[in-house]
Formats: sequence, C-alpha cells, structure tokens
Amino acid sequence: MSSIRRFSLVSDRFQKQMPERQAGALRIAIATQDLKGLNAHFGSARHFAVYDVLPHEWSFVEAVAFDDVSDESGRHRTEGDDRIAPKVAALRGCQLLFCLAIGGPSAAKVISAKIHPIKVPQPESIQHLLSRIQTMLRTAPPPWLRKVVAEAGAAKEKPCFESED
Repeated sequence: MSSIRRFSLVSDRFQKQMPERQAGALRIAIATQDLKGLNAHFGSARHFAVYDVLPHEWSFVEAVAFDDVSDESGRHRTEGDDRIAPKVAALRGCQLLFCLAIGGPSAAKVISAKIHPIKVPQPESIQHLLSRIQTMLRTAPPPWLRKVVAEAGAAKEKPCFESED
C-alpha cells in the first residue's frame, strides 16, 4: 500500500496543515529524536512522527521537524521564547501524543488543543508502540483510549439541520 509522505519544517512564520485523517483512524504523534523510536520529551523532541492507526494497519502521515527545542530540563535556551505553542499548533488534528515526559504547562496546552498526552516510562521503537495501540484497539481498549475513539467518532457525526424545518 503506497502512501503520500510529507516532511515539514515548522517555524514561527510558516506552518503547514496536516493531511486529512484516514476514515476511522486514530491519529497519533510520537515524540522522537531519530524517527525510529519513541525516545524524546515533548519539549526537547526534534521530530514528531505522525501516524494514522487502525485496528489492522497503520500508515505514516508525516514527520514534523523542529530546529529550536528546549533541553530535557524544560528550560528554553532564551527565556521568554515560546517553543511549545508552535509544536502544539503543528500537532493539531492528532488525537494522541506519546512522549517520555511533558511538563504541566505544556500538557495543559496540548490538552486544550484536544490532544491526549501519554507519558511512556521508557523508550521503545515506533513499530512496537504502533503494534501495542493496534492490539488495544482490537481487544479491550483502556478507558482513556475508548474516550478518545468515542470523541473522534462524535466529531465526525455532526448533526445535519438542513432537512429540518
């Protein structure tokens, strides 16, 4: 199965929109330094690998790269510079964000963008993470995943009032 791959460099003055999500898919973002593993804190992630995940398949959507990142302590190189807002804006449309760590203010911004952040205790390969998500979707999803899937379905089923008089 071929897919379109788009790599974007996101800066304060230029941001692209993500491709439309595959019908029924869960759109996830993974904080990564190397595009091979979930191995970064949210603020220090140089990349986010974005995938659409269905119970029996997944597809790569895009990789978003950042040149200007925080160190893993959460401190910015230049105080006062907001390096979090561009990351949150670049991930709009994702439903889940997987990372090793995320600070409280960053998590609040992610949640307000309707993205559910999930901290993973240790690095793992992206392929292993995607397989785990598929297994959860096929079997008994935990409550947080059921909620995200239900919200995604509700957003797509907006009521149509055109036929009502």
